Amino acid sequence: MSREIKDWITTEFETLDFNSKRLETRFKTVINDLSDQPDKSIWLATGSRTNAKAAYRLIANEKCTKQNILKAHKNATHNRSKNENILLAIQDTMAVNYANHTKTKNLGYNCEQNLGINVHTCLLLTPQGIPLGILDQTTITRPEPKNNKNKTHNQKQKRPIEEKESNRWLKTMQTAKNNAPKHTQLIHITDREGDIYELYTLAQQIDEQFIIRAKFDRPTTEKTRIIQTLKNSIPAGKTIVTLPANRKTKTKERDVTLTVKYGVFNVTRPLQYVSKELPDSLRLTLVGLFEEAPLEGLEPIEWVLMTNLEVNGVDNALLVAQYYKQRWKIERFHFVLKSGCLIEKIQQRSVDGIELVVLMYSIISVHVMQLTFLARSAPDLSCGLIFGESEWKLLYRAANHVNVDPLVCPSMLEALLLVAKIGGFVGALSDGLPGLKVVWVGLSKFYVVMAFRDAF
Repeated sequence: MSREIKDWITTEFETLDFNSKRLETRFKTVINDLSDQPDKSIWLATGSRTNAKAAYRLIANEKCTKQNILKAHKNATHNRSKNENILLAIQDTMAVNYANHTKTKNLGYNCEQNLGINVHTCLLLTPQGIPLGILDQTTITRPEPKNNKNKTHNQKQKRPIEEKESNRWLKTMQTAKNNAPKHTQLIHITDREGDIYELYTLAQQIDEQFIIRAKFDRPTTEKTRIIQTLKNSIPAGKTIVTLPANRKTKTKERDVTLTVKYGVFNVTRPLQYVSKELPDSLRLTLVGLFEEAPLEGLEPIEWVLMTNLEVNGVDNALLVAQYYKQRWKIERFHFVLKSGCLIEKIQQRSVDGIELVVLMYSIISVHVMQLTFLARSAPDLSCGLIFGESEWKLLYRAANHVNVDPLVCPSMLEALLLVAKIGGFVGALSDGLPGLKVVWVGLSKFYVVMAFRDAF
């Protein structure tokens, strides 16, 4: 039975160019099959021995490259972001373990002992947290277990950034700038691993803006320390945030009062850096949010964010924090990849093959997240942005077990609830909105229904 390619895949890879129409069609068919059953192996997802072999040949074909796939995806991402003036570029690293892949070509280690790869991704979001696409994705695998026991801390610190794995943060910032829509203001966001003096320097050199969670209490030209000075400063204001329930800490949903502080500092170059290419100091802003009355036995909430955005009041400081809050979306992206797409079970004969399949699943994961978070931030929008007409009509019929089409196109929220319903979402008042897990389960089941739509 011939498979109809989903509308979103046709749109996503409209500009795909392998210099071979046959290969381009095959690619769309394969990613269509993988999106149907992301938790299944290529062999099971493609449905037959013949289709599986065709998929493996595609992945091994020299014309099917990450660069070509990302180029088409970038074009689609630009189209989705055409009405945005500010975009968030969130980058982070995910460790992927392949302990049993002892025969995989070029596979090394992702940490001290585990075989695997580290996947570093830059995810593009709207300021409201809607994923738009992937600006960059690179993979690191070490030829041998990391062992720094023979080097002192000072020796490791003195190595040029080009010789460190942390250079990936700089490379990704540059690539993200190159791949982002030219009409937008890009704000780069990272966790503590991105607190790198060279990264701040690069941002200044290429005129990029950033928000990075501070790891180091850096010295200033005034012989003070930035974090300690910020904590001792007079509060600029307060804000109340609602924290969700946390099973790990066994705490219920609660409102927390945070003290807001900010200040501008002339941060000096680290002493171990003797490179003349790095400036002696950089003028940076620090924004801090500190919990006033933490619960007994729990660490107080403390956000200290380094930025080069202008902060001249509490509203600006809170906006910086609001942007940084969207960083958790890349954690959810990793969650979908590992738990929904089961990328740690990918079977490929080479690291190049693994990288290619991870990228394909990454684009599928972005699609799942778009449906979930677009419905939350813009519930009244038409779901026609995500589904074609025949798809949303079938979605309505399948979720409600009826043979009658809806009179109008469902909204994004209505479509999300229909997908979640197929995925087993009950929808009790205490459930809240559907999460990513039930959405990917629902989509997987819905795509099976789509494969047999002629029966409805």
